[in-house]
Amino acid sequence: MQTPDRPAIPPPDRQLAALCRGDAAPLENWFGAASRRGLLLCLLAIASCAGLYGYTLGLWRAPQMALYVAIKLPLLIVALLLINSLINGMFGGLLGAGVGFRNSLVLGASAFAATSLILGAMAPITFFMVANAPPPDSPGAPRWHVTYLDINTALIAYAGCVGNFKAYRLLRALAPDGAAATRTYLAWLAINLFVGAQLSYILRPFFGNPKKPVEFLRPDAFNGSFYEVLIDSLTHAFGL
Repeated sequence: MQTPDRPAIPPPDRQLAALCRGDAAPLENWFGAASRRGLLLCLLAIASCAGLYGYTLGLWRAPQMALYVAIKLPLLIVALLLINSLINGMFGGLLGAGVGFRNSLVLGASAFAATSLILGAMAPITFFMVANAPPPDSPGAPRWHVTYLDINTALIAYAGCVGNFKAYRLLRALAPDGAAATRTYLAWLAINLFVGAQLSYILRPFFGNPKKPVEFLRPDAFNGSFYEVLIDSLTHAFGL
């Protein structure tokens, strides 16, 4: 029997539904002494849903690639979460949101969990794209690879934007005012993009280039950086 001063904790499915709605009230138990429960639920959502989407993402190239990406995509998210939570905890205090390391970890996990839930829901779309795509060894494979990369990049970007907005609504419920929450949120977004781009570069491939062999990591994974590649591509594009 629940005591009057201890409200009932919603079951996991309702907590995830509240996360997807951006409803902070049912998730109050995530911030405080019971934060481990919310963090565990978010990690389970990331592992299952991001893993499912990752499997369909690599399936076009080869079943082995599908297994690799099913492992790497959740691994990328968890690595990004751990690195960013250390930096975000500092900015949470500096920018007036009053969010420490533990709550920044839970907020980051909630953003990635919402993103993963959306990606998991999109996995059937990716699967049917693969089912109707030309084989990787066909003449039209290179063109399809570019199209496939662009479409999935847009899907991932959409899921990330929505997931982070859901976490922003939770941040507003914790911060003393909306201005502090907005400042902190924008700083966190910039950090996520900066760190996420480099981690994605290290853990590539995710889509599986038909001109290259199937492998878990590229031999030159730790050579160079995403930003060097970006600058080089912009230089060539503009003829500089």
